[in-house]
Amino acid sequence: MPVLRSFRIAVAGLLALGLSACGINSVPTAEENAKARWADVQSAYQRRADLVPNLVATVRAAAQSETQILTNVTEARARATGITVTTDDLSDPAEFQRFQQAQNQLTQALGQLRTVVENYPQLQSQGRFADLMVSLESSENRIDTARTRYNDAVQEYNTEIRTFPSVIGAKIIHGAEPMQAFTAEPSAQTAPDVDFGNMGAPGMAPGAAPANDNSTQASAAAAN
Repeated sequence: MPVLRSFRIAVAGLLALGLSACGINSVPTAEENAKARWADVQSAYQRRADLVPNLVATVRAAAQSETQILTNVTEARARATGITVTTDDLSDPAEFQRFQQAQNQLTQALGQLRTVVENYPQLQSQGRFADLMVSLESSENRIDTARTRYNDAVQEYNTEIRTFPSVIGAKIIHGAEPMQAFTAEPSAQTAPDVDFGNMGAPGMAPGAAPANDNSTQASAAAAN
């Protein structure tokens, strides 16, 4: 009888080990980690979005002639905050791409704004504006860090659900699908570098298209 009981315990242990090796626990663990990192991405983007209204209001007070640039920034923020990607959408390439493009458009609009305000020394000297720009730069850095960590978590999860023996549990039990990662060019993932040398008319960077050329912005966003 003790031998039979020991045998049953040994079999149960082997079954538990086998199930564990088949991704019963490892797949959802990797999935939850990726979802947590996605929450960090959303938080970083939201922090940037929260800064934009104050930044626009501050610039408008000193640079009222640049209404088109300010409008572009406001509209880009509205598009970026209007697209919500839930954790269920992380396996949907089309939905993920819409979110990514909207955020890239806001990044580009803020880059235009940085170019414009260089032509307004009185704005540069305002402490309020300086604080907002420092906060914006910090937000861009947080976004870059959060996206990198999310991509690392997605890579770990996608590898887990594709490799043996976890692929068994991933497909049969969890119905796991690969998650989407950020694939934009590095220039679109960080705060844009703006060349202030040889500045022309207000709102115009060297060789750039007019600030209100929305079609150019859309094309650039799609390219990223």
